Amino acid sequence: MRLNELRDNDGAAKLRTRIGRGIGSGKGKTGGRGVKGQKSRSGVAIKGFEGGQMPLHMRLPKRGFNKPNRKQWAEINLGRLQKAIDEGKLDAKKAIDAEALIAAGLVRRELDGIRLLAKGDLKAKVEITVAGASKTAIAAVEKAGGKVNLPAADDAAA
Repeated sequence: MRLNELRDNDGAAKLRTRIGRGIGSGKGKTGGRGVKGQKSRSGVAIKGFEGGQMPLHMRLPKRGFNKPNRKQWAEINLGRLQKAIDEGKLDAKKAIDAEALIAAGLVRRELDGIRLLAKGDLKAKVEITVAGASKTAIAAVEKAGGKVNLPAADDAAA
């Protein structure tokens, strides 16, 4: 076998459909675009256009505000934390931080910080360092005999 003899297996690369190449191709004449009108031609952009009537998205009232530079938290619940400890993914005796949670697969990435929430029960005594935690989550950890460390107190909105 030589370099000039190398080729893909049969059927490995699917050929693109060539439209507008005769009636026998099944994609001839209108080329899969239907019949006539603006949509059958190229360069069409009529997303929310309703024939001159005020479009629905403009008729409906707008509410609220999305802050463009808001923080995105990676959230973790106490129940998932306890489950990871039970399965041996986390060691409750060692201090738990962002790297340990990522290594255990509890959060995919840190984002702007990890936030501890109070859904579920925690039985293990843990010392956990997170960017933020809810008041009920802190209370639940302390009730189990553990401790929550919040390094940046201004970021930890309770």
